[in-house]
Amino acid sequence: MKNKTKTSITAMALVVLLTGCEATQRQNATTGESETNSATKGALIGALSGAVIGLAAGKDAKERKKYALGGLVGGGAIGGGAGYYLDQQEAALRDELTNSGVQVKRVSENELQLIMEKGIGFSSGAFNLSSSIYSTLNGVASILSEYPDSRLIITGHTDSSGSDATNQVLSEQRANSVGRYLISQKVSATRITTLGAGEKSPICTNSTATGRECNRRVEISVQPTN
Repeated sequence: MKNKTKTSITAMALVVLLTGCEATQRQNATTGESETNSATKGALIGALSGAVIGLAAGKDAKERKKYALGGLVGGGAIGGGAGYYLDQQEAALRDELTNSGVQVKRVSENELQLIMEKGIGFSSGAFNLSSSIYSTLNGVASILSEYPDSRLIITGHTDSSGSDATNQVLSEQRANSVGRYLISQKVSATRITTLGAGEKSPICTNSTATGRECNRRVEISVQPTN
């Protein structure tokens, strides 16, 4: 009887979640293909986890079914909530940052990454923001303020010019510059962590001027807080 209950609960979870989740597909920004979004994946995982916990908690078949159904609903709501929240934030940022020079990249189901690349905002060896980046950062801040339940990890990067020690400090200063500006635009400081990666993580070659410009960048990781 217990195995029969498990099978029916699992089947119910699959049917309900795959047919009932709103906006189950999103377009992959890299491939252009449709993929299941975070809300659906999170809801499915949460619901199945909740159902399993419920099954384990019951003393008999009737109680196991009752607890499993409760876990299915509760777990699905919790699992889908964070994913849906990040999906909505991603869509808003993509819309806001179209043609801005900032790439919105989906790193995982629980992380977005905003990449200020190709030297946007910084000159070689400098960490003060160029006024040309203000309007872009204003747009970023506006969206982030609308979605307060996410934390931000801002990481600065440099090209390979200069010493390792100098580049480490410079990368930290670049991250701090972006962090301070977002705070000035009403993004809570408690949400922000700044880091420096120096020259350790290039995304382009450092053998050309264009490549070095590409590597002088700041990346903002956006992650749910719950």
